[in-house]
Amino acid sequence: MIEIIDKENCCGCSACVQICPVKCITMCEDEEGFLYPNVDFKNCVSCGQCEKVCPFINLYAEKKPLKVLAAKNPDEKIRMQSSSGGIFSMLAESVIYKKGVVFGVRFDENWQPVFDYTESMEGIANFRGSKYVQAVVGTAYFEVLQFLKQGRYVLFSGTPCQVAGLRRFLKIEYNNLLTVDVVCHGVPSPLVWRQYVKECIIRSDCRAYSVKNTALSNAKDISVITGISFRDKNLGWKKYSFVIRGKSANGEQNTVLLSDIHRNNPFMQAFRDNLILRPSCYNCKTRSGKSCSDVTIADFWGVGHYYPEMDDDKGTGLVLLNTEKGLKLYESLYPQPEQLEVDYQKALAGNPCIEKSEKRTKYREIFWYEYRNKNSISVVTPINRKIRPCFIKKVYLFLMYRIKRILVAIKVK
Repeated sequence: MIEIIDKENCCGCSACVQICPVKCITMCEDEEGFLYPNVDFKNCVSCGQCEKVCPFINLYAEKKPLKVLAAKNPDEKIRMQSSSGGIFSMLAESVIYKKGVVFGVRFDENWQPVFDYTESMEGIANFRGSKYVQAVVGTAYFEVLQFLKQGRYVLFSGTPCQVAGLRRFLKIEYNNLLTVDVVCHGVPSPLVWRQYVKECIIRSDCRAYSVKNTALSNAKDISVITGISFRDKNLGWKKYSFVIRGKSANGEQNTVLLSDIHRNNPFMQAFRDNLILRPSCYNCKTRSGKSCSDVTIADFWGVGHYYPEMDDDKGTGLVLLNTEKGLKLYESLYPQPEQLEVDYQKALAGNPCIEKSEKRTKYREIFWYEYRNKNSISVVTPINRKIRPCFIKKVYLFLMYRIKRILVAIKVK
């Protein structure tokens, strides 16, 4: 039976819950808001299925991509709605066109990320854009299996550990399944996210964090939230913003209720400073191709240093084609993305999370101590000031960054 002793050894994929033949495992939230399996020992039949499908117990081998691309969706409108280059939408559209089903993460009515599926082109829009919170998998793996058995073509997208969990759950390879994972920084706490939503929306105190960037004169004018974007590109791809849109009391649609440059937003600060990541994210066991995904997608950070012709500051995707199946589907896309084959090491230089986990910072414990005392995301601001490097350190880090890229370029030549 599955038993979590060290929380670093559970990614919360819920494969164990969905495989259990007697349904004696449930996902329960801990004090940080992360879900972990809890076994009803009285009903457990000791079949061992839960352990067999755990992606952290049963590791896949490390794998390098077959092909690496910088790519952009030719539809600029969709690309602007996407976090990076809009390649996920092209893959999803291709599957829907074949009468298939696409699984991804959307917001529910309470603005919490959950897995869902769509069978329509219109439904793909709900899955676009990053959701920097751990999504509830629910029964998604079981639903994927049902569609596969019906002979439907299925695209499943998620984090590397979620993809690895699905593959262990399915046990066998399905020719009609395409898995797409994202290069993952780590998944933030749903508990902290709920509190932030509560502070910004339910209590209508957005202005407490963004007075100069709030369009409405009175935050109480908010009546209906119509969208939340972690990666709004109105100021550019590199200078992305956290944005909340809604319908104001006077009936205006999609009014910007809050807009923060990512580095100034308290939730994004906590995420980027590694204060609220799941414990397993600091020792992720599904990086370096070990998720066994067919395609990996990400922002191609640093693309302008090596391939400036691919950087227009509207978003460039990094695409790792890991299997022949993924390569075949990608090459069948019509129209083809604007693309350029690139060197893997250059891609890795700006996207180290492909292979390496983020480090657990000493400030994580400080954050949680302060958060439990005040029950507010506002505690992150003074912590962020301590983490933020001084001017001299910034210069040093910049010089090291440039030297690293020069060495990579010389090595490639």
